[in-house]
Amino acid sequence: MPKVKLNQIRPFLNLTTLSPDALVARANAVKTGITNNPAYPNPPVDPATLKAAIDSYLVASADGLDSKKARAERDKQHIVLIRLLRQIGHYVEANSNDDMPTFLSSGFEPVSPRTPPQPLPPANILGVDQGTTGQLLVSIKPLPKARHYELKYTPVVADGTPAASTTITLPSAKAAAPINGLTPGATYTFQVRAYSKLGFTGWSDSVSRMCI
Repeated sequence: MPKVKLNQIRPFLNLTTLSPDALVARANAVKTGITNNPAYPNPPVDPATLKAAIDSYLVASADGLDSKKARAERDKQHIVLIRLLRQIGHYVEANSNDDMPTFLSSGFEPVSPRTPPQPLPPANILGVDQGTTGQLLVSIKPLPKARHYELKYTPVVADGTPAASTTITLPSAKAAAPINGLTPGATYTFQVRAYSKLGFTGWSDSVSRMCI
């Protein structure tokens, strides 16, 4: 049987990253959300207990309380409040039936879903310029999320005989890539492709340039 992908709604519970004001705001939203909410009839922490924890944290966080003992109490109440919210969050996750309006009525915010990797746009050579004698400088368009690039160059033979190509790996496209050891007077074609989490792009259109 094919696998069924569940769109599970998860609450944001990385609460230690919130500022004190944001934590209190989230706790108050949850307190309001679970109070007399038919979707959550038996929360593991009742609204009165959560309110008491919010009040204790606010008292411990009051301005002017900066002694070692006061900081320890503030940290303690901070942990207590976060633990209560996490208990409620897991309960909400289990009882919202993955229905977004029901979930949001709890006062929690959902975790943003991960965006799957996207294919890179086509790779592109911006230009080929002359460097020193026997050197060409190849400028590549930088692509977001590209891990590295492969640059292929091939001498153009006058009679049309196929010539061997050389492929080099470039870690980035921030600067023009110097291609050394070329034959002055010879023409070369260049193509590039980029590599990402999903693999390589196709080869770009070729760009030709005579080396001097």
